[in-house]
Amino acid sequence: MNISHVILYAIVPIIVVMLAGYISGKKGIFSGEDSKKFNKVVLDYALPAALFVSIVQASREMLVRDIKLTVVSTIGIMACFMMVYFVFKYCFKKNTGADAAVSALISGSPTIGFLGFAVLEPIFGTTPSVALVVAIVGIVVNAIGIPVGLSLMNASLEKQNPGSTKKESAWKPVLHALAQPVAWAPILAVIWVVAGIPWPKWASPSFDLIAKANASMAVFSAGITLSAIKFTINWQAALGSILKMVMMPAVVLILGLMFHMDPLNLKMLVVASALPPAFSGIIIADEYDTYVATGTSSLTLSVILFIGFCPLWIWLTDLALRLA
Repeated sequence: MNISHVILYAIVPIIVVMLAGYISGKKGIFSGEDSKKFNKVVLDYALPAALFVSIVQASREMLVRDIKLTVVSTIGIMACFMMVYFVFKYCFKKNTGADAAVSALISGSPTIGFLGFAVLEPIFGTTPSVALVVAIVGIVVNAIGIPVGLSLMNASLEKQNPGSTKKESAWKPVLHALAQPVAWAPILAVIWVVAGIPWPKWASPSFDLIAKANASMAVFSAGITLSAIKFTINWQAALGSILKMVMMPAVVLILGLMFHMDPLNLKMLVVASALPPAFSGIIIADEYDTYVATGTSSLTLSVILFIGFCPLWIWLTDLALRLA
């Protein structure tokens, strides 16, 4: 794959739009509260529409072929998620279990909902395969990663201050995650395809109009979010970035080769795994007032590093596939 194409058509547009959001945030045109509203439009409307309309145009054969994608995504991402948790819990004495859980929610999760389509479509095209990668990784992050992270964090907070957290069913975070449009929309689309119901072409434009706002609004909102945080470099922020940008795509690449994944799916999954940390982790950190400064610094540093790591991982994946 032409690396210059990746830089010009995937990286540069993201930088330009994110920079526009960052400048507008610094100038006070938009605030952190506005960013939250933009994020809600993306996660509750634009992204679910984009996922649904893309997946329903797939075939049963494509879904069967993508079973390996689901397995590798789940094992790879969650293994890295737990690795980040244990590294930050046991390698830094000052960190609590809650700090480690937030670290995992940030550096152990890719921001697939905000940058998935924005990065993958310019590189791999607008296809149902891209939507399936975004959907599967999104479900792993939102329906597995976030509930696990919240459970670990609440357990730590309860241990520090008994009675400070409410006793809730372990399934409640999972059910809450699955109730979000970004989770149930792709699941509904997969059921539609498996059922063999033809998707009428005339229905797509009604979804496409809001779906097209997904990538641009998500990236612009990310710029506003970055403008509202204080950026300071320390060892933990740097380590979080390294674990996210190096460990996760490496683990996914190795697992994909072991499972003999479809080459195109593997390349898309590696790029998705190399995406910057999930913005949802920052939102949770801010809500619980836990590990906010270091977490946001790690996120900012990862966004900057992604400019170089995205084309690097595409080149490394192509090289690995040729040698395999």
